[in-house]
Parts: sequence; C-alpha cells; structure tokens
Amino acid sequence: MTQYSASHPDPMFRKTLRSIRGRDYEQGFSLPGTFYTDPTWTQTECDELFLRDWFCVGRVEEVGKPGDFFSFDHVGQPILVVHGHDGVIRALANVCRHRGTVVASGSGNTRKFLCPYHHWAYDTTGQLLNAPHMESHQAFDIKNCRLKELSSETWQGFIFVNLNPRPANLKKELAPLEKIIRNYHLEEMSLRYLADEVWDTNWKCLLENFMEGYHLTPLHRDTLHKVNPSRLCSHLKPGKRHFGYSVGFTSRLPDDRIGHPDLSEQEMDTCVMFAMPPGLTVGIGSDYSSFLCLRPLSPSRVSVKLGLIFHGDHWSQQEVDNAIELFQHTMEEDKQVLLRVQQGLGSRFHQPGPLASRDLEGTIWDFYQYLSRNLGAVKKVVKS
Repeated sequence: MTQYSASHPDPMFRKTLRSIRGRDYEQGFSLPGTFYTDPTWTQTECDELFLRDWFCVGRVEEVGKPGDFFSFDHVGQPILVVHGHDGVIRALANVCRHRGTVVASGSGNTRKFLCPYHHWAYDTTGQLLNAPHMESHQAFDIKNCRLKELSSETWQGFIFVNLNPRPANLKKELAPLEKIIRNYHLEEMSLRYLADEVWDTNWKCLLENFMEGYHLTPLHRDTLHKVNPSRLCSHLKPGKRHFGYSVGFTSRLPDDRIGHPDLSEQEMDTCVMFAMPPGLTVGIGSDYSSFLCLRPLSPSRVSVKLGLIFHGDHWSQQEVDNAIELFQHTMEEDKQVLLRVQQGLGSRFHQPGPLASRDLEGTIWDFYQYLSRNLGAVKKVVKS
C-alpha cells in the first residue's frame, strides 16, 4: 500500500471524493481544478485505476488474422496484443525475458517476435523459441520461458486488458449494460476508421466531454445539434461498471438508416452513449458507432485511440467518408474547447460550479461517484 506524508495532497483529494459519495444529482458540483492539474494525483489515478482495472485497448478487427499484432505503452507498461497462430487473441507484456528490452514496436503481421537486442525469438503465443548461445546456462530452460500473459477479454468486439493479478469478472459486471445495448450488436459492426492522437487536456476532461449532452447544442451547433440536440438527451441509470445517456434524433435526419434486425423502432431512433471507466467511451447508433480509448500521458495530455464501426456492407466509400468527416469535425470542436477548459482549470480563480440537470450532466456526477468508490478510500498516512 502506498504511504504518504501528512503534507502530501493525496489525502485531501480522497477526502473530497468521500464527501460527495451518494449525494443526489441535484446537489452536484464540478470537482476542484487541481483534480485535473496535479501530477501526483494523476499518478494516483494511473496506479489505482489504469493499472488495476479493466481498460479497453481497441477492436478485434485490429488483429483480425493470425499473426496480426499491435503494441503500445499503457501508462508506462509496454503491452503487445497479438492474434496467435493458435487462433487466440492475447495481451502480453512486451518485455524481453532476457534483459528487459521492449520486443515489438508498431503494428503488423508476423510469425515470430525478435528482440532487437540479442535476438531472442518468441512465437505469437509468447513462448520463447530461440535464445542464441544460452545452451550452457545450467539454470535456464527455454521451454519454461515466455512473455508474461496478461488477463484479457473480448466484449462486443472490443478488447480489454487488466494488469491486476486478480481481475474482476468483466462480463458479469457488464451484464446490466449488455441488456441496454445488445440489440445494436456492436460485435458485428466492422472497423472502417481508426486514428491515434494526443490531446492537450486531462483524460477526465475528455471522458466527461464525450459523456454529457449539455454541450451538444451550444458547441456543435452546425454538426451534432442538427441531428442530436441537447433537448433530446435522457439520463440512463448507472451501473457499477458503466454510466451513460441516450439522445434522440430530430426530424431532419433521413429515414433511410439501416440497423440490425433485432433493433426496435425506438432503438433505431436513439443513440446510446456509454462510458466504461477508466478508459472507454462509446457512442452507439443503429447504423454506425464511435469509440474512444483513453490513456493518461500527464495531467494535461491524453493518448486517444478514435474509431468508427459500421453496421452492414451496404456502405459506399463516399458514405463512409462523410461519416468520418462529421466525426473528425466534431472531435476537432471538442479538442479546441477542451484546450480552453484545461487552461481554465489551472487558474487560481477557478471554483467548482453547479452541474446541469440529470439528463444533461448527470453522467458527470455518475463519473464522480465512480471516482469516489475507487479512489476515495483512506490510505495510511505516515508523518515525516
């Protein structure tokens, strides 16, 4: 357990989170700006959320064929996701078992991974195949050496990884959310757009932005407001593992959208926005959906994987391009305003403000409750 001195800011942050636990939506205020700017607290979030909880790393389509892989750094931990030639998608610690070199970089397709330092070779399950000139080592058995396999799951076409040696049952915890979104069949949608970006804002600001409908009309006046205005937002009951809201469509939207046959008429005319903290947000539509995978880089920078997944194979390239253009335009509007949010949160004059109604910003309060449950516990304090 981490130990802190009496002057360390961590206990003050936890006390604030405990003070809001269980309060009604009508009593909700935003968090103090230091929650978004303090580097020590950001490290606490990385240690106790991103290194202990399930986090989404992308879609199964990214590793659709045996040998497909992608690598990334997850808050300081090199990770490799690979579709093994045995047919299993795995997450592996991307660290050579010899002297710790990062083995793979980027993405691609391969039959084996070769460490660039001393050419130790691993197959696509992580098993060591060859270690040059190690035959004489009496305490080393190549057959019992492999890259560390991490806990991983697939759900609705998304890949999740957990670095905790005793992870929670992901699918059991997501069962309530599954009931809400199952008819959209995200697992049958196909990935048609993927981008990796770095935004100059705190990871929580981006998650909060994606998950509240209050800004749809004022910020996205020429884009989302025309089809999903703020006035059509409706809060969804949160679960332990998720929170979200739904938003209807205006009459301006054409009626030729195509969705899964399981969808009801109401579901066809509703977008479901949900977050699975700490690092996944999804906007579900009957015809196509968007997602963001988030990883903190610093208090004011976040790594973002953005994607669009589409239902069916009827899409022309022009239709796909139009959807991508709308998404990129909307994300650019968000990116620019979040830069201003981050600047304001660092001001000495910033004060927490009241949150809007449950339908408009209730999800922000749901997120704070998640933070309170997972970060509000008292930690042992050691006086210096």
